[in-house]
Amino acid sequence: MIMNDIAASGLTLDRGPQVLLDTVGHNPAGPLSVGIAGPGGHGKTALLTELARVHQRAGIAVRTIAPQPGEAVDPDTMVLVDDAHLLDDARVEVLLRLVATRRHRLVVAHRPWPRSAALSELVDALRRDGQAMLLTPFTREQTAAYLARTPELGSRDDLVDFVHTQTGGVPRDVERLARGLAGAETRTDAVVNPPRSVVAEFGPDLDVQPTAVRRLLLAVAAGGTLPVSMLGALVDREPAAVDDLIATTRAAGLLGADGRLTPIVRRAVTTLSPTTERTAVWRRLTELQLARGGAVLPLVRSLLAVGALGDCPVTTLTAAATEALADEPAFAAELFAAATAAGRPAGAEQALAAALAGNLDDALRLADRLLATATPPDRREAAVVAATALAHRGHVGRSVELYRWAGTASATAFATIGGIATGDLGVAAEPPTGDPTGEPPTMHASAARLMATGVRDSVSGPPTAALSALVQAAALLEPDGRAALLPDSPAALAALTAVHCGELEIAERVLHRALAAGVGGPLMARRHRLLQAWILMVRGDTHAATERLATVTLDGRQLESRDLLFAAAIRMGVSRRNSDLGALKRGWGQALEAVVRHPVDLFTLLPLGELAIAGARLGDLARLEPYLIQGRALLSRLGDPPLWSVPLRWSGLHAAILTAEPATADEHVTALLAAADHSRYAAVVAAAAQSWVEVLRGDVDPIRVEAAARGLHDTGLCWDGARLAGQAAIRTADRRAMTTLLECARALQGRPSGGPAPATGASTTRVAGPTQQGLSDREYEVAELVLAGLTYREIGDRLFISAKTVEHHVARMRNRLNCANRTELLALLRTLVADRASDTAGQPWPQRAVR
Repeated sequence: MIMNDIAASGLTLDRGPQVLLDTVGHNPAGPLSVGIAGPGGHGKTALLTELARVHQRAGIAVRTIAPQPGEAVDPDTMVLVDDAHLLDDARVEVLLRLVATRRHRLVVAHRPWPRSAALSELVDALRRDGQAMLLTPFTREQTAAYLARTPELGSRDDLVDFVHTQTGGVPRDVERLARGLAGAETRTDAVVNPPRSVVAEFGPDLDVQPTAVRRLLLAVAAGGTLPVSMLGALVDREPAAVDDLIATTRAAGLLGADGRLTPIVRRAVTTLSPTTERTAVWRRLTELQLARGGAVLPLVRSLLAVGALGDCPVTTLTAAATEALADEPAFAAELFAAATAAGRPAGAEQALAAALAGNLDDALRLADRLLATATPPDRREAAVVAATALAHRGHVGRSVELYRWAGTASATAFATIGGIATGDLGVAAEPPTGDPTGEPPTMHASAARLMATGVRDSVSGPPTAALSALVQAAALLEPDGRAALLPDSPAALAALTAVHCGELEIAERVLHRALAAGVGGPLMARRHRLLQAWILMVRGDTHAATERLATVTLDGRQLESRDLLFAAAIRMGVSRRNSDLGALKRGWGQALEAVVRHPVDLFTLLPLGELAIAGARLGDLARLEPYLIQGRALLSRLGDPPLWSVPLRWSGLHAAILTAEPATADEHVTALLAAADHSRYAAVVAAAAQSWVEVLRGDVDPIRVEAAARGLHDTGLCWDGARLAGQAAIRTADRRAMTTLLECARALQGRPSGGPAPATGASTTRVAGPTQQGLSDREYEVAELVLAGLTYREIGDRLFISAKTVEHHVARMRNRLNCANRTELLALLRTLVADRASDTAGQPWPQRAVR
């Protein structure tokens, strides 16, 4: 691209105009016959002015007014005519004769529209005998070159992007915005909106436009798809006349070739148009869009962006809110609220939008009000909203009551699920077929029925049947489940069931699909992410679990009680597996609060069991015991279904081991062995439990231990499997068995065979050997754990070495680093470990499962 000499002409030109100026500059008296076309504001006048300057400097007379009919024109005079589209046919005929003589030199500039027959003939003659030129908007490079001329602005990339985006490169608008930015009293590094003074400069351009053009601009400024037929009704024109109107608006430089307004023109149109005219146009536009069954959400979104939402009729706001409900429930709730403020009575849809967005306070408030004042259909829907919100907050009994009162097929199914979750087998019977309220058998209703069937089978049938029904229910909602209001999603229940069955891959896949499909909206997204984090934690991938947990609260909203309980249990579970005693102590108070806030139910037994182990590790299990008693009583009322009781028994076993209660541990082992025939998972856990107790008593059978450990690993309990093998390795006197079991532990944990087990924050790819600070990698691992506050025995359990060996490592470090005492050693180790950790990363190596 060739740029003009800015210092000489003050213009920023593309190749065609630049070549024209260069040609005239070299031979001002040479033949010249040029037609220049371009919309308003694209530089036609500036180019003619520069051509006049070049000719006048060469001593050539210049004429800038089109000659009258019969008026003689000197062949030596340069004729420059601007806005030829405004000339009458008689004057255009004069210019056409001048071109025909081929003796006169002239340049004619005009807009693309309107174009009379005479002007079209003149343009064709200029193209045939000379050249035709079309002026286009600036490229980004040209915009940058223009801004570089202004010292106050320079050529900052962000400023160039702002100006070019706002103006679309239209030279007139670039010049206005650049001048306004340069003259602004205060300039910040980040420019967000054009100065108001710049926007005001568009006033004269808009004032001279016909009423139909102004209405067209307002319609385009509102956004959305605007068919020609709808525009015709809006401006009261036939379709052919609408095409002419669009061409006129484009020719004025106000509407882009793509039919869009640049941001700065859009802002000018919306802010400078009279309020009454703007309101009338937008109201009429929304009426037309609603009448043709078109989407009004893009239109309303555009109006909101320019602060004109108050111009929308209530019907439009309501229609837009309904359209936004599935994908943007929070925005839908905002639009429903705006409609209510404009006079529309609050309805159940508004409460539904608030609930789907996760704003349960507003949902409950609206639903409770509707239950008392609304019509029967709205009252039923309000009851469902209130029941769902209460389920998420742990008030399952009240939730079941409201679902039963609503009486629809899906509500009845949800009441069944809630009843079973609280141990009420009276609701476990098959619901009657059909729906007395006349609710159609939609996907939502069918999924709810399958969910109830799956939960019922989980307590009274085979686990495979329960898992199959729940996975099918999840699949039913995936195509269109974003606006499905659910007390719990089928994907979440399927994942819970799969975790209890040891089918973690199924759980991961069903959660992934539910998140991708947005089932249940933002309200359920947190639940699905928390369960993903749980699975990662169970597998022993504590780093990934922590990262997934962090995504749960990105929106800044507080967690509801059920989600809070899972989040607290995940934090404690990660800290326990990372041997982070400090984090366990810090999180224990919050974990207990989460337990208090959410009553025990069938679907919260997993976090309750994890917290039981953490409580035992901290020596504070007694504070959790009342809730464990409630959990066991709930399972007893349901007949101790193995699918739900086995994981709680497994957690109870480890809590009993930590509290040194062998009788209680034996009780859990006995219960697990009794349930072993229920499923493969139950059999694996029972075998592992028996093996673990034997190991603690010094009876290490390496073959049985390895088989049990690998069984745990195969069911997804990777961390538990590695710990079992590790515990057995450090408790056997047979060195060959110890080596075998250590190799097994490292393999199950995903460590290289025979290599060191990296500590928290350490790389899994370290090469053993002395470091530049004089410590080996093994000594670094010991140092990190010493600084974490672990005892020699705990460090030994974690690294699969004896406590005596840990003591020897510490002694060698002290001698090697020439430390006079332990305090000096710890201070130096903090520095060395901090330096090392700053450039390493990796998977944390979990703490031992028993003391």
